[in-house]
This record gives sequence, structure tokens and C-alpha cells, in this order.
Amino acid sequence: MIEQAIKWDDLRFVIAIQRARSLSGAGRSLSLSHATVFRRLEALEQRLGVRLFERSRDGYKPTTAGEHLCASAERVEAEVTTLERRIVGQDLKPEGTVRISATDVLCSAILMPLCGAFRQLNPDIKLEIVISDQLSSLTKREADIAFRATLRPRETLHGRRLAKISQAVFGPAGHPAASETAPCWSDHEWVGSDTTLHYPALENWMEQHHLDERTVCRVSTISGMREAMLAGMGLTVLPCYLGDPDPAMLRIGEPLRELETELWSLTHPDLKSVSRIRAFLDFAASAIGKKVETMGGDLE
Repeated sequence: MIEQAIKWDDLRFVIAIQRARSLSGAGRSLSLSHATVFRRLEALEQRLGVRLFERSRDGYKPTTAGEHLCASAERVEAEVTTLERRIVGQDLKPEGTVRISATDVLCSAILMPLCGAFRQLNPDIKLEIVISDQLSSLTKREADIAFRATLRPRETLHGRRLAKISQAVFGPAGHPAASETAPCWSDHEWVGSDTTLHYPALENWMEQHHLDERTVCRVSTISGMREAMLAGMGLTVLPCYLGDPDPAMLRIGEPLRELETELWSLTHPDLKSVSRIRAFLDFAASAIGKKVETMGGDLE
């Protein structure tokens, strides 16, 4: 019977191929080789006696039968993920692994010292840290906790506002703009954000100040923008918590109110009561809260 021919493990392969539209992409998401994915797909199609995918210019496209199976597979995936979260939520003792997602700059400047202090107090909890500018899917458990700078966290997630983040223009120490009483931004060259960073607030600010033509370098990470600025390629906008402590940089002017944002910790509602996750969230809120108190109410 077809019910006996399909297993959850088979459905994982079908979903991965549909989302990646290629065997190599599916293999990367499953941490398997291209050849293994091909063999598993071929074996499943033989058992079912039906073709599930057709190869086209755009990659692997599901057939009608494949579309039906993919739809069912995604429903099963959602049920399995929900069940995993609920089972994990019954955990009582703070032990196990917490998977954390954060941007590179948040990780290096704020999160990593915090993680070190947390581990000393909680040796039974292991940490996995995913450094990415994209918000890992907390619904699919790509991460248990995400730390993000945002003014609008997703309503479907359990969030906690940790701090206000101030941002300002920075240049390398000794930059001519530092001696100007009221710098004219368009008189100087700039380092901006690449579109892959998805930083619309900064893009809009630079456009309003007519800085696109003065932008000589665009970088896809905040830490990369900092390095380009320090290399003498131009002024840039950075979080104050990153720029102010570094003597190689100089803040030019006051923080930019229009670029002010907030630091949030986010998790899935089903996981917020898990002891190890709650322990890390509470520790992070306390540690960052103490740091904020010494900085006058925000992460400057």
C-alpha cells in the first residue's frame, strides 16, 4: 500500500528538493551528498510507481503527483515540528543545547561575552551559535532564540525588548570631518550597505542626504562596513556600542534619531517555558539590562 511505501524520512527529501529546486541544494540543507539525494528520490519514485519531479531550466519542478506529496509532506513537517516543541517544552532541568541566532556584529560585541559568562554558571547547557543577518526560522527550529535589532519583531514570536540601540556616523580617527562644526555629509566619501544586507533604514537615510554618488564601497555586513571605514574608504553609520569603545574610530556628530532601533530576544511561544531556554533568555535580559544602566538607558 502507498501508506506503507512513504516514511517521514522520505518526505524530508521531497520537501528539501521542492524548496531548493535542485538535488545539490537539497543535499546541502540535509548535509548529504548530491548522489545520496538522487538515490533516495529514485528509490521513492520506484516504490510509488510515479514520477515526482521533472528537470527543467528552472531546476527540479514537482509533477502533479509531486505537488500533492509536497503539500502533504509540509503538513506532516508542521505536525512533527509542533510535537517536538511540545515535548521539548516539558523539559524541567536546565540542561541540553540552546541554538542561538544573531548577526555578526551583535555576536562579537554583545552576545559572545554574555555566552561565556552564562556557560560558567550553567555548565550543563551547551550553546550553538548561528551567525547570520537573516532571521532563522524559529517555527522550524533552525534556532531556539534569535537576537535581532528591529523596531517591529514578528507578532507570532515571543519577544522581549532588551535595549535601545543608538547609531551614528563614524570615521577613522583623524578624519577631516571630525574638525567640522556642522559636517556636510555629501562632501565626503562613504561606505554603505550592500542590498543583500537588507538595511532599508540606512539606504533611505543615505538617499535623503544624496550620498549614493559619494558611496565608494558597499559591504554586506556591518562588521565589513566597519573594516572598510577603518581602511580609509569613507565615513559610515555604525551602532554606537560598536564604534564608541574603539579608539581607532571616531564618532562624528550626535546619534541619528531616525536610525535608532531596538535589541530584541525572540523565541517561539512553545519554547519560552523550556528551562534551558528560559535560563538563557533571563540571563541575557539581566546582563544586557545591567550594561544598559551604565550607559544611560541605551546601547551607546
